[in-house]
Amino acid sequence: MILSLFGLKNELLLRYKSLSYNISVTKHLSQIKKTRNAKRTRLNHVVGQVGPLKNNKSLPMKTFISAISQKEYPISEQAPAKTIRKSIYDLIKKEHPILSNKSTISVSELNQYRQKYLSEYLIREVGELTTLEEDVLQTIHNEKTISTKRDVLEEQENNTVGQRLADKVASFGGSWKFIILFGIFILIWMMINIIFLFNKGFDPYPFILLNLILSCLAALQAPVIMMSQNRQEEKDRDRAKQDYMINLKSELEIRILHEKIDHLIIHQQQELLTIQQIQIEMMDDIMAQIKELHNNK
Repeated sequence: MILSLFGLKNELLLRYKSLSYNISVTKHLSQIKKTRNAKRTRLNHVVGQVGPLKNNKSLPMKTFISAISQKEYPISEQAPAKTIRKSIYDLIKKEHPILSNKSTISVSELNQYRQKYLSEYLIREVGELTTLEEDVLQTIHNEKTISTKRDVLEEQENNTVGQRLADKVASFGGSWKFIILFGIFILIWMMINIIFLFNKGFDPYPFILLNLILSCLAALQAPVIMMSQNRQEEKDRDRAKQDYMINLKSELEIRILHEKIDHLIIHQQQELLTIQQIQIEMMDDIMAQIKELHNNK
């Protein structure tokens, strides 16, 4: 009887210890879960993705106040001032002295100052802006292409009958076909008057009538070819302007692209460092709690 009571006591003690251990393990696991969820929420906030937990079905949209306009913008449009290129930062600082490295502005405001910086850059490089440079800046602002304008101008070009005739005459007069045909015509003319008509025909040697025809043809053909050349020069000037605008736009867009890439690299590096720091903290907390559980055993 005494032995059975002693065995029952030992069994109850073992069950009590096991139950206490299970309760402590459950408490530690719930604490780890809460800490992990809190840091996951913080991690999602850093990368700009609001990650609600299962028991939080909806969270309000995060916003911030711009330092230069004092307007409210979504957190996804946030652009820290310390990630902005120095030249653009100085331009913003000139108009808004309250701006500092700890300030934040919106991406739309940053794009406006990028456009303004390009305008001032062109004024410094080429002097007063012409209509070509203004058109280039406008196409960059509106995100349009310049190369399509050339095709539109060529399609809308309405040539008169005289202009089309001048182009055809110039094209035919400057070809080997014209030289060969005209050489055959001269040979036939000379053979008819010398061989078949025995130099007593309508244009005997020295072919005065043939010389008159050639002189009239040259006198008429020369101005027609010059008209066609003048029109071609106008087209070449228009193409040169279009090429200049395309090259200028490419140069400016490359500068904008470099600035955007630098901004993204700096911004992403800061986000990655913050994410890495949070992950290290989470791992340290998990390791500390695992060690505590191991010691409680």
